[in-house]
Amino acid sequence: MTVIGDGPPAEAPTSNIGDWPPAGTGTPNIGDRPPAGASTSKPSAALLAGMAVQALRQEAHLSPKPGLADRRGRGAHDDMDLPLLLASAEALRPTFRSVAEAAERMAAGVELREELGRLGRVGEATMLRITRGVNTHRGALWVLGLLVAAVGGAADEREAARHAAGLAALPDRRLPSGAVSHGERARRRYGVRGARGEAEAAFPHVIEVALPRLRRSRAAGLTEEASRLDALLEVMSLLDDTCVLHRGGLEGLRVVRLGAERVLAEGGAGTDSGHAALLDLDERLTARRLSPGGSADLLAAALFLDMVPWPGHVARAEREVLACRR
Repeated sequence: MTVIGDGPPAEAPTSNIGDWPPAGTGTPNIGDRPPAGASTSKPSAALLAGMAVQALRQEAHLSPKPGLADRRGRGAHDDMDLPLLLASAEALRPTFRSVAEAAERMAAGVELREELGRLGRVGEATMLRITRGVNTHRGALWVLGLLVAAVGGAADEREAARHAAGLAALPDRRLPSGAVSHGERARRRYGVRGARGEAEAAFPHVIEVALPRLRRSRAAGLTEEASRLDALLEVMSLLDDTCVLHRGGLEGLRVVRLGAERVLAEGGAGTDSGHAALLDLDERLTARRLSPGGSADLLAAALFLDMVPWPGHVARAEREVLACRR
């Protein structure tokens, strides 16, 4: 059983702080993120844990997600729904906080990597107890756990992703031996990067795909929900999602990627034709029992990084204001 220890050991069948973010807010809009420039101090462990949980909540609420459980129902799953996803996300709050605290008190290195692995395995056990054995967020725990640990001291999301990559590449000598995961089998069989490879490469589908698309869509005036859906779809169109490969092989992956490309070509989730194509893709993925859980995990990572009040962003904004005053 492994979580932050060495990437998710089995692909997910899909995939109290008084400050930020507010709990139980349904589907938050862009206004629910901390205001840019609100603080230049390093986020507390409680704040980082809260943002990680909120990112999972935002991803869970987002609808309509093709093949994934959301506000409408179970998607391609028999054992997963929105209330279960929300309960699972909240159950991981103590783990994320412990991860942030460990990263704050320990130097980056093998000992920190092994402590993150231990905390991740404890978090996974808690998750499975709360969900009665349903693998709701194993992959997301690996992704978000690394990023929560990497945020402290980083000037922006790119630097945090590089720090996370360094941690992911370190060995965990305490990793229990066990069965090869579904995701690892898919990675070996199809020669793809997988969850660990994505982390070791500094999360390119988060930094170069999901976050830019999310921000471009917002800048174009799309709603927050449409912006998030378009970010998810762009990741789906490019990622070798081992959740999909495990269930549907290369043909299943082709259906997911081409379907997502079609929705974006029709104008994305915020247009009538794009929305219709999105619903059609959802029907096809649900019928084939294909769920792009890896893409959903990376969207949650993008939402988390998008919430962090980065000091580098604050400094950049301050320079722009000064330039305008001259």
